[in-house]
Amino acid sequence: MSQHAGNEELIEAEAAEPEQRVDTDDDLAELCSEIAELALEHDLRIATAESLTAGNIAANLGRASSSGTWFRGSIVAYASEVKYSLLHVPRGPVVSEAAATVMASEVASALGANLAVAVTGEAGPETNEDVEPGTVWFGIADHGTTSAERVVFEGDPKDVLAATIE
Repeated sequence: MSQHAGNEELIEAEAAEPEQRVDTDDDLAELCSEIAELALEHDLRIATAESLTAGNIAANLGRASSSGTWFRGSIVAYASEVKYSLLHVPRGPVVSEAAATVMASEVASALGANLAVAVTGEAGPETNEDVEPGTVWFGIADHGTTSAERVVFEGDPKDVLAATIE
């Protein structure tokens, strides 16, 4: 068997639909419905920049009612190099306050949003950066003002991912 064929089998064995890897439930759908109502009520244009969550936040927001009116879209920047080049994250650690705030600001600007959420983190169990497994930075760009919050979630990578999305 060629190395290429072995890689394809490995990818197929580990790959799954997002709903199979991440718990999506009625509570999450309800939260997205509430976000939709608030977005319409307050004339919000929402965008996301995702790394750790690989587009799952955007997928859930896109399922909410009237999402075509208020959801601008998402940039999934999983690789560090994509964060640096597309979202202008400063070179260096990408699981950081600086990365999260720049990601939020840049996606808001790129997609014409007045509210943006960015997520970058390490689910574990091993990490690529000098951070505790389960470390997640949330960046917010709210009408031009940016902030970030660090949360450390407990559990295996699936638990960390599910908690981040919720």
